Amino acid sequence: MMRRRMMTARSVYPRNSAVEDGRLLIGGCDVVDLAREFGTPAYVVAEDDLREQARAFKAALADAHEGPGEIVFASKAFPASAVLRLFAEEGLGVDVASGGELHLALKAGFDPAKIVLHGNAKSEAELTAAVEAGVGLIVLDGGDPERLERIVPAGRRQRCLVRVIPGVEADTHEHIMTGHDASKFGYPPSVAAEIIGRSWERLEIAGLHFHLGSQIFDGSPFHAAVGTLAGLGEFGAYDLGGGMAVGYTRHDRPPEPAEWVGAIAEIAHDLLGPGKTLILEPGRALVANAGVTLYSVENVKQRFVAVDGGMSDNLRPMLYGAVYEADVADRMGDGERYVLVGKHCESTDVVVQGATLRDPKPGDVLVTPVTGAYGHAMANNYNGVPRPPVIFCKDGDARLVVRRETYEDLTSRDVA
Repeated sequence: MMRRRMMTARSVYPRNSAVEDGRLLIGGCDVVDLAREFGTPAYVVAEDDLREQARAFKAALADAHEGPGEIVFASKAFPASAVLRLFAEEGLGVDVASGGELHLALKAGFDPAKIVLHGNAKSEAELTAAVEAGVGLIVLDGGDPERLERIVPAGRRQRCLVRVIPGVEADTHEHIMTGHDASKFGYPPSVAAEIIGRSWERLEIAGLHFHLGSQIFDGSPFHAAVGTLAGLGEFGAYDLGGGMAVGYTRHDRPPEPAEWVGAIAEIAHDLLGPGKTLILEPGRALVANAGVTLYSVENVKQRFVAVDGGMSDNLRPMLYGAVYEADVADRMGDGERYVLVGKHCESTDVVVQGATLRDPKPGDVLVTPVTGAYGHAMANNYNGVPRPPVIFCKDGDARLVVRRETYEDLTSRDVA
């Protein structure tokens, strides 16, 4: 009898992924079989990975923080009903940044009291919908205070946080940096102080908020930012955003939730005092490593490997130079270097600049890990390409949670 060889997949793949005789298994499912059943491109998500990461963040906050706390999923990272429903089941809150994300969160079953509404340019309709739904917190930005004062019904008070620009430049890509002085988000401290100091009949200023950006590998930038909040007075609640980095390649060394949350909680205790409500908003760090994208190879030309997807299912490499790895799904492991390119009519449609692949051939299934964050969220129909499905895998079973778009879907909104 031939002995089957099992090994753990690299750290960039979901928890409990395995390689069996060179073939990748996610949630106990052979991804080549998934590609045959559901087609490609496709987003594949390890359901247990999502749950374990949610629990890790909750446990880390409970262990490190001396007071009430809330882990709030930044839904823009993966705004799919199945993902949101899972996090609602795990007891997380949710951060929404539009009327559409609010709709998704409510449909997924989130208690409105656990919803936080963000946005630097909220419409009157979005603010009205949030108030009518009874969302727990609205983060004030732009002209929100004056409009909310009109929208909130007489006799009610809406709990709010004031978003502050802390003037801190985190060590990350400039396109995902949000705490520096040139950010479009939030108010400078002097303006925030003026809003805090005004007498509002229908707004309760419950606390302060900032967000420094994404892909931050250590908590050191938080010290100066929290210090800015401390200088604006004492409040009951502080939302310190998210931004914890994830590992997109085998060389990245991101922090664990306990390390990240512990560092921020210590800073908060030192500068804000114990007993405050501490809100943290991980998005990417909850979902990124739980997901992979499957492609089929269309052709191999010199050093180019062309697949049936690209910038319509993963825009991040083209948007801000995000770096990924890739593997041939039934020949896992390093090989020769290729440029993994998409099918779209753009020279910038390059998914992985230096993919190390084992003898790629037309018809092979390729997999790019760490696409659980912002793949589905940024998917688009460029060149008329239908958006991919989302497949949850657990204990060897796969289930479709978002169907693949069809060509008919592309014309379903036409009125002439």
